[in-house]
Formats: sequence, structure tokens, C-alpha cells
Amino acid sequence: MATTTIEAKVMEIFEHLHTHPETSWNEVETTEFIKNILIDSGCKVRTFDDCTGVVGEIGDGKPVVGIRADMDALWQEVNGKFQANHSCGHDSHMTMVLGVLLSIKEMESIPNGTIRFIFQPAEEKGNGALKIIEKNVVDDVDYLYGVHLRPIQEVENGMATPALFHGAAKHIDGEIIGEDTHGARPHLGVNAIEVGSELVQKLSHIHIDPMVPHSVKVTKFLAGGESSNIIPGNATFSIDMRAQTNEIIEKLATSVEEAVQSISDYYHVPINLSVESMMASAIVDPEAKDIMADSIKKVLGAENLVAPVTTSGSEDFHFYTLKKDHIKATVLGLGCDLKPGLHHPNMSFDHKMIIPGVKILTNTILSTLEHKGVKE
Repeated sequence: MATTTIEAKVMEIFEHLHTHPETSWNEVETTEFIKNILIDSGCKVRTFDDCTGVVGEIGDGKPVVGIRADMDALWQEVNGKFQANHSCGHDSHMTMVLGVLLSIKEMESIPNGTIRFIFQPAEEKGNGALKIIEKNVVDDVDYLYGVHLRPIQEVENGMATPALFHGAAKHIDGEIIGEDTHGARPHLGVNAIEVGSELVQKLSHIHIDPMVPHSVKVTKFLAGGESSNIIPGNATFSIDMRAQTNEIIEKLATSVEEAVQSISDYYHVPINLSVESMMASAIVDPEAKDIMADSIKKVLGAENLVAPVTTSGSEDFHFYTLKKDHIKATVLGLGCDLKPGLHHPNMSFDHKMIIPGVKILTNTILSTLEHKGVKE
């Protein structure tokens, strides 16, 4: 298969994935589509009985080099209609990883070792990586690489960074449990909206180490119905917490729990909290980062290599290194004129950067296999 043919196939794959988005844990057709490509490419393939996702493997022995792509789309309103939408670039991530496979399969020979292609569900829920870990997919992985498109605010088009220092995140769902009362008799109950207002104020007074970026805020609050003369006693809400380190996110969580408990005590109303999802902060291996940097220079030129980027966003990729500390890992950040931003319903990017992304990742995998630092 000629290079131009591979590139055409890669863009054909992207077009299919882009136009067939599926939300977290519902990536059924996406799993089947990728599985068929893996099988056609001669991979040993593994799927799972209780969840979506698929893993392909070529080669054998050490080192074991993994490359991971997230699969899920977001559910959001796009031009007035709610739908699954690939506004975080996961369609391109899957495409690039499949492009690596297609590129490597066309080579006459590859270095000794195992290459594992991991297509992971539910990154947006924050628990897809944990499921893959639970399935023992990365137990023997020595190096693990990921990729994520970067917005124009972080990395310019045609440039790339060898590491993304994502922050930690934790998302909490809450429920205020009271009873409705008549609008003329507010003394007979507790207004859940007032409780929510107090919660917003309390959270704004949480102060942690100012040297570590962090934030906490209410991102959803639902209370009341159609009748304007009823004081709602019940409400549901969501809290988004962000911090640049795993230690600070836990301190934030503790402070939030204490704030909610104090409000519950003051108003004499139960408030239940549950963790909806969480993300770990980045643990970047210097060796893996350097291999990725060399690949960026080889493909894009040294002038287009960007220093590692610290970003307030989060990514469940980092659970792999948090839970399995033997893994050497990093994530490629690819500049591609992405605007207006990640998760924007009308996000767009320069599709021509998919092929350079494939080349960077392919070179990274091959360079890692040739690396002598991993002993069998």
C-alpha cells in the first residue's frame, strides 16, 4: 500500500468516525468498526463482555508499547438539537492510532517487541481508563502513549508538544431533600433555591494553596416546576472541581463536603452527595517525553516543537500511570487550528494535521521499540 493510499484510507476512517459519534459506554458500532480494521490488519483482538472498547496487538515479547485512543463523543446541543457530537476530537484520536497500525503493517520489518492498540470507552465520564485497567490490559505495558488535539490558545497549528500536564478533576452530584411549601407560607419549609444560593457562596470562600491552580463551582442547579406559587423543597445540583495536583483536588473535595454539611446542619435539610466522575492529574515520564519530542522534531522540524503544556483541562489517560506506576507514559499535544475551543458544539480543526499526527506517533512507537532501556 503506497503512502498516498494509506493517507486516503486514514481520512476515510476519520470521515466515518466523525459522522458516526456515540456517547460514553454506548460506543457499540464504533467498537465493531475498529475491531474489523484490527482483524483485517492481522491483529490479535480482544473485546469485552460487559463494556465497549477493543484492544489489538501485533508482535510479541518485550518491550510492550501501548498506544491509546479515547472513543466516546459528547452529548450536547448543536444548532438547537441535542445529539452525540465529536467536539473533543476523539474521532481524530482513533483515526491517528489506526493510522499508526496501517503504517506499521506496511513496513518490511519492525523492531522486536509488542505493540498494543488500546481503544478506550468513556473518557468523558472519567472512568473508561479505570475499566481498561480493571481488565488487566496494561499490566505488562512498559510504555504508553496517547494523543489529544490542542486548541489554538495552547498550541499553534502545525506545532506539537511532547507532554500535556493535565490537572485533576472531580465532579460531584448533589441532592437537596426537602418538601414543597405554599408561596404564601415560606415559614413551613426550606426553599431549596435559597439553600443552593448559600452553597454557591460557601464554595466561593474555599481557599487552598494559591501556588497551585484550582477552582470549585456549581455547574448545574435544578429546582422548582411549572407553578410559580410553590416553594421548591427539592433540588439537584452538580459541582465541578479542578486542581493541578492530585493532592489539592482531595483537599478541595474535603472542603466541599464540610461546606455542604454545614449548610445541611444550618437549614436542617438533608443534602446527599455522590461522586459522578473524577480524573487524575498528569504523571509524565521524562524518557517517554523525550522520545516523543524527538519524533516531533523529525516530523515537524525542531522549530515546531513546543515545550510541555500545563493545561487546566483533565484527561482520564493519567489513571494508567496513577494506578500502574511502572508505566512510562506521555500524551502528544497536536496543534491543529482547533477553535473556538474543545467541547464547543461547533468545534473545528485542520484535518490536514491528522497525517502528521500519525507520523509522529508511528515514529514514537518504533523509536521506543528500538530503545534499550527496557530489560526483558
